[in-house]
Amino acid sequence: MNNFAKKIRPYVQCELENYRLCIVKNNTDKAFFHLENAHILGQESTYWHLIIHVYMARWAIRQWDLKELSGQLLRIVGAATLTIFGLNPIGNTGGANVSPFRSMPLSPEHKSIISRAKSNI
Repeated sequence: MNNFAKKIRPYVQCELENYRLCIVKNNTDKAFFHLENAHILGQESTYWHLIIHVYMARWAIRQWDLKELSGQLLRIVGAATLTIFGLNPIGNTGGANVSPFRSMPLSPEHKSIISRAKSNI
């Protein structure tokens, strides 16, 4: 795991824990929102990018959402093979409802967290 992946880890894990809590409460829309946040934060790390898309695929299976699942299967391949080359659009939320090539604006909070994780790398 590289330095960025280590520094962003607590923030991604917090979002994944919030995802788990929402699943327990059967709040599936809010659960996916937390996966999107985790994706935005971790997508510059091949490790986290791949893990988050696996979580998104599992979410799609639980929802019987074949469109989301097929989108996530393609994104898993992309995360595993392209992230290391920096070929991921910044700010992208990672769901199948968004083009995997579309950059999106970062919220001030996400921008600040990512900036801190990149500092002194």
